[in-house]
Amino acid sequence: MSSYDEFDAFEGASLSARAMAARPQPYLDGLNPAQREAVEKVDGPVLMLAGAGTGKTRALTARIVHLLNTGRARPNEILAVTFTNKAAREMKNRVGSMLGGQIEGVPWLGTFHSICVKLLRRHAELAGLKSNFTILDMDDQIRLMKQLIRAANIDDKRWPARQLANIIDGWKNKALTPDKVPASDGGAYNHKGVELYAQYQARLKELNACDFGDLLLHMVTIFQDHSDVLAQYQRWFAYILVDEYQDTNVAQYLWLRLLAQGHKNICCVGDDDQSIYGWRGAEVGNILRFEKDFPGAHVVRLEQNYRSTPHILGAASGVIAGNEDRLGKTLWTDKDDGEKVRLIGHWDGEEEARWIGDEIEASQRGTRGMDPVNPDNMAILVRASHQMRAFEDRFLTIGLPYRVIGGPRFYERLEIRDAMAYFRVVVSPEDDLAFERIVNTPKRGLGDKAQQTIQVAARANGVSLVEGARLAVDQGLIKGKGGNELRSLVDGIARWNSKLRGPRIEVVEDDSVVDEGLAPLRTEYGPPPISHVELAEVILDESGYTAHWQNDKTPEAPGRLENLKELVKALEGFENLQGFLEHVSLIMDNEQDDAGAKVSIMTLHAAKGLEFPMVFLPGWEDGLFPSQRSMDESGIKGLEEERRLAYVGITRAEEVCTISFAANRRVFGQWQSSLPSRFIDELPEAHVDVLTPPGLYGGGYGAAAPTMESNLHQAAAEANVYNSPGWKRLQARANTRPISQPKESRNTVIDLTAVSSFTMGERVFHQKFGYGAVVGIEGDKLEIDFEKAGVKKVVSRFISGCDDIPF
Repeated sequence: MSSYDEFDAFEGASLSARAMAARPQPYLDGLNPAQREAVEKVDGPVLMLAGAGTGKTRALTARIVHLLNTGRARPNEILAVTFTNKAAREMKNRVGSMLGGQIEGVPWLGTFHSICVKLLRRHAELAGLKSNFTILDMDDQIRLMKQLIRAANIDDKRWPARQLANIIDGWKNKALTPDKVPASDGGAYNHKGVELYAQYQARLKELNACDFGDLLLHMVTIFQDHSDVLAQYQRWFAYILVDEYQDTNVAQYLWLRLLAQGHKNICCVGDDDQSIYGWRGAEVGNILRFEKDFPGAHVVRLEQNYRSTPHILGAASGVIAGNEDRLGKTLWTDKDDGEKVRLIGHWDGEEEARWIGDEIEASQRGTRGMDPVNPDNMAILVRASHQMRAFEDRFLTIGLPYRVIGGPRFYERLEIRDAMAYFRVVVSPEDDLAFERIVNTPKRGLGDKAQQTIQVAARANGVSLVEGARLAVDQGLIKGKGGNELRSLVDGIARWNSKLRGPRIEVVEDDSVVDEGLAPLRTEYGPPPISHVELAEVILDESGYTAHWQNDKTPEAPGRLENLKELVKALEGFENLQGFLEHVSLIMDNEQDDAGAKVSIMTLHAAKGLEFPMVFLPGWEDGLFPSQRSMDESGIKGLEEERRLAYVGITRAEEVCTISFAANRRVFGQWQSSLPSRFIDELPEAHVDVLTPPGLYGGGYGAAAPTMESNLHQAAAEANVYNSPGWKRLQARANTRPISQPKESRNTVIDLTAVSSFTMGERVFHQKFGYGAVVGIEGDKLEIDFEKAGVKKVVSRFISGCDDIPF
């Protein structure tokens, strides 16, 4: 049926509407049948179930233009909402281009918050506000909450204001006013959460202010309590369009449902398989129950993918099929098959970073058997931000330009700069800039006046700020809590600095032992030696900086703690703390933030909505991905969201997708054996090509590969993954690849019937894990309690005896 016939059949269509429908419709050109159906099905509830890379933005904007072009709606009768300002601008630009630049006539196209601001200013008095209300930022919210917490005599160190802010924000995301918070949440924030929430809201009204959560909450409350206002907008908004519907929270969902009860012409665009923001309030159930919320809804599935190759789509579809709570769709493309998804296992995380760096350089040069790839077209997508450090260090070492998207580079992060300042002032107490950064970080009660006093004392005596601080405390210029905290800091700096020099050796006479009239000499050692890695941990712990982030309840705090642990891990590659500081200074100084092509590094969450011809997905190990924390906190729901995150990661790739994992990875400073991610075994074998990594076959990287012929088996044995179907496939496929070693070497297996030459309790050495003692023997497999790495199972041929070294 043509658009003219459609309007001719539409009861009540005017002559002008029919004439408008008969005009040319170039915006429909190039749409596939499903997209066109989604555009032209304008009446009643419609769910546009749009898979990754299926052109949903084009269909959504074409639908808006279609409503205007055919006269179905006037510009101010269309409500189109999305989540980000960037997406809103893109929609405005596309609609404006299709309409010949007449975008001024679509006033209700924007983000949830921007539209609710406009509505709330019109009806502010119904929320107890004036129309010129202020919107508080996070700093203002925290400051206000701290005032309420102090007034309630609550210890804000034990119960930080940011924790209360997160709790209140969660309630607002669920559209819960203080009187509607369920009894089950009554214990929140030391049983004071609901009371403080009510006080906070009352104080906001006194200030004629609101926070971002209030923008939606107030409008939902107004619509629920004032039916006349709701009816006005139900009549006004004849057509509602929603982008990224799978990311809506409860408040957004209720707001949309209330408005849609008028004309019921609501079109929601989304993909349940890409709902990855549950941690910030998104409810995937909103899109899953769309047909129940809007009976008779028409569902259009956009399944033709314009981004990725069939192998990439097949791999992504195989993984996401493991989720039970999904509406289901089958992505397809008319592109050539392309390369299969590449799967590769590595000995450890460092080797993984080296291999990916080499692959990127080879791809740039065009030596991979394909045309050269511009670095701008390559991306590394990690599950957690702390994974970035290994890649940043490697790329800086080899001079490979890169950019971090969605956050600062590793050594530019707040917590890393703070920690580095501590290290700098310990190595060089005269480093005044470093001391200025850490003197009140974390908070020590040293305000501007106290810090000025330190400056005056230092200048008056011609000494560093550290010594100036000591003088200020000794002379009673800074007293009370701040003075005590400052003394603890300067004493700590002196103590940590002394540990840089190693142990004291004192030779004294021992009068208690006399042999033939001679008093033998006895050597007494001072504090035992401490490595620079251990010293870094001591500095962060004793300074209170680690505890500062442990007590911080913001969503960013766990990631900051992981980054600090990653920083300490980075120290292992250097002989001392000073050498590490020099290394970081030099590489940061040599960086040039030019406009040249760069490889992108980002988290999987930050990658949503982006696409790259070549994508690397490292760290696919259980516990890291899927995240153990996510599974512990949310169970099956958390696992399914992690699986959706894997789906998002794979579908970012257009031509080449590489998934990798490591048999060993240092976690929180300790070596841990890792099992391949359970998602790997969900990849369909028909779409996967298992590679032979150099570190496991055909050579290696120093200690990462003690012997060439059996590294795969050593890695498998120590990770205890021989029973993993994914590892069996990797081993089987790797053994079929042509390599330079004889087949007999490649088929080395662990001999459980062999008799080990080592004995229980014997002290041994391993090139990767260091010294340890044998605590269990099974054939030629040893169970060893390593001093630094804990208990691990290792094949005996990779162990050296060290009886000559005292235990």
